[in-house]
Amino acid sequence: MNSIEWVGYLGSFLTSITFVPQVYKSWQTKSVGDLSVWMISIIISSALVWLVYGISISSGPVILANSMVFVMTVTLLVFKFSFKK
Repeated sequence: MNSIEWVGYLGSFLTSITFVPQVYKSWQTKSVGDLSVWMISIIISSALVWLVYGISISSGPVILANSMVFVMTVTLLVFKFSFKK
């Protein structure tokens, strides 16, 4: 693995953890009323498109980042429909 691929994995890690605080806060408070279903849906769609792209070019960093973003945003979507307002 070359140094630029390490940069890709670092970027992928940082991108992946962007939703961790929101998922954690939503879980703790059982509140996602301020989150837009449209925003969550767009992020899920974006992550899926990037995931297909990453798989097609066999890019570990792209696959990793978008897999994690997909899982976290789907979790937020589940919270959105599960938690009472």
